[in-house]
Amino acid sequence: MKATKTTKRKNTAYSVTDIATILDLPEAQVKQWLKEYKKGQLADQQTEGEVSLTADFHTLIEFYTFYQLRSQGVWPSRINNAREILAGMLHTQYPFATANILTDGKNVFYHAEIGELIKADQTLQLIIQQVVAPFCKRIEFGDDSLATKLYPQGRNSAIQIDPNRQAGRPVVGDTEILSRSVFDLFRQGHTVPDLAQHFSLSPKQVEDAIAFHQKQVA
Repeated sequence: MKATKTTKRKNTAYSVTDIATILDLPEAQVKQWLKEYKKGQLADQQTEGEVSLTADFHTLIEFYTFYQLRSQGVWPSRINNAREILAGMLHTQYPFATANILTDGKNVFYHAEIGELIKADQTLQLIIQQVVAPFCKRIEFGDDSLATKLYPQGRNSAIQIDPNRQAGRPVVGDTEILSRSVFDLFRQGHTVPDLAQHFSLSPKQVEDAIAFHQKQVA
């Protein structure tokens, strides 16, 4: 693969459990398909031992697109080959984490060379329209078109994933407050009003933090 424009990696490291939680995907399937994604990226490198099943912020975003294509039966080799071509076309290491793909993926995926790899048919169009496009609405993009922030529960929720804050752990609003810290105190018996006062948050922000983590322990 040709050298592409490099992007400074943030100090983030998401585990399989983190990825499943943030993207609201089944953990067992995430583990299996993340391994396929990683092997595709390392195909041209000499590697030994097990593939590291962790992700940085942009890999987290990329994996969602990989996962959705994979769930529709597109073979991992086809996805990874298309990803490599797109990386060259878009001059980025993270083509599946760019606005070019996530907001206008149909036109890019229907490019002749990519279409042959992905089988750009009606199924792909539906994936983009019904799954990838709504996911894009939860992402903020920078001037370089790369994802810079994720709202895992949608923009109506206070929960944000920002690689520049708290090493990319879920935070509440534009603060440095970890949503997990709010939730842990809630589980200890603190009320929403108490937590709102303690953290200087609104009751809704507290409720959003609780809702985000409750699904993990349900």
